[in-house]
Amino acid sequence: MLVSIQAKSFKPAEILKRAMLTFIGLGLFDEYDISLKGLEAVREADMVYAEFYTSCLMGTNLEKMEKLYGKKIILLSRKDVEQHPDWLNEAKDRNLCFLTGGDTMVSTTHVDLRLRAQKLGIETRLVHGASIASAVSGLTGLQNYRFGKSASIPHPYESRRGTKVISETPYDIIKQNLELGLHTLVFLDIDKEKGYMTVNTALELLLEVEEKRKEGVMHGAAAVGIARAGSENPVVKADYAENLKDFDFGKPLHILVIPGKLHFLEAEALVKLAGGPIGFMKEVD
Repeated sequence: MLVSIQAKSFKPAEILKRAMLTFIGLGLFDEYDISLKGLEAVREADMVYAEFYTSCLMGTNLEKMEKLYGKKIILLSRKDVEQHPDWLNEAKDRNLCFLTGGDTMVSTTHVDLRLRAQKLGIETRLVHGASIASAVSGLTGLQNYRFGKSASIPHPYESRRGTKVISETPYDIIKQNLELGLHTLVFLDIDKEKGYMTVNTALELLLEVEEKRKEGVMHGAAAVGIARAGSENPVVKADYAENLKDFDFGKPLHILVIPGKLHFLEAEALVKLAGGPIGFMKEVD
């Protein structure tokens, strides 16, 4: 049962009514994932901005957020954030909040924005939220210290010659991690025109690269797909890549993990918690 927090006011001593820019991570899924510290910062702000092109909360919308937070939220475009963040100047003499999905500062875009604010002499503060990077470990049972470099799979694009171009960088990163026995967290593209990439599409693209290069990276590789992390009923499914690409994960957001060498507890977790094949138990470290 969700407890209403609309009428409550939580005022930590460190939250002061002064000119500054507060970066707030909203968590994983809906408007209720915001921390109490983040909620109070929003309610104390003169103006509230948000961007949802790097990540978004699929269990809510702007109207629901505004109702719970008690503030009008100004939605920013990629251009507003990365190319022309003129709105930053308002934080020189006003209290501003900048909202993002997940944990704040996970995206390099947000780090760049904080540095721009600093150059303008604007005080900044961070209020963290739940991140998919940590949620993945909890949902799958894969130990967080056994993850290597993350990868991102963009949507394919068409070359000037009309041929389909698939990025091979994610394949290379997965290969490097596997050689070290490390897991790979694979972020999936969010595109305004092409939509949200699914686990299925991501695996199909990786398998296409495998078919081209034939280096044995994805052939017979274990894979774990996660959908709607942070919701009441997230989907977590493990299998071999060739099989997992046909599994129905439902609505976005999706994320993919390619496990490296498995500890016996990780293998057991993937079998019992993620419905993985019993064969995983035979591939332990």
